Amino acid sequence: MAGRHELIADEPLDIGDDAGPDPYSLLLSSLAACTIMTVKIYAARKKWPLEDVKLSLSTRKVHAKDCEDCESDPNAKVDVIERQISFQGDLTQDQIDRLTDIASKCPVHRTLTSETVIRTKILE
Repeated sequence: MAGRHELIADEPLDIGDDAGPDPYSLLLSSLAACTIMTVKIYAARKKWPLEDVKLSLSTRKVHAKDCEDCESDPNAKVDVIERQISFQGDLTQDQIDRLTDIASKCPVHRTLTSETVIRTKILE
């Protein structure tokens, strides 16, 4: 449950019933939704002619030694999220550049790129 909304998650048929998106797809969906909402709100406040935002995300694991942004054990693997974004509307290049910056400021993006602590409490 997410508030009053029921969400179904599952794994693909080879290991699950494919009754819903897998957990990584849900994670990427959260990032995509937050990114698009953040960009649209910003453009609306600026009264820019943004008509639509198209976003595609994918994730993969790479060896840390192949990651130029990583400082961890070179034998470790890190998650990399690839984002492709396009803005529709009569926008200037400066507006597109600013919207691209704003896309990285959505709260979910900030959570994923910050140090996150997960605390588990066992309930009886």
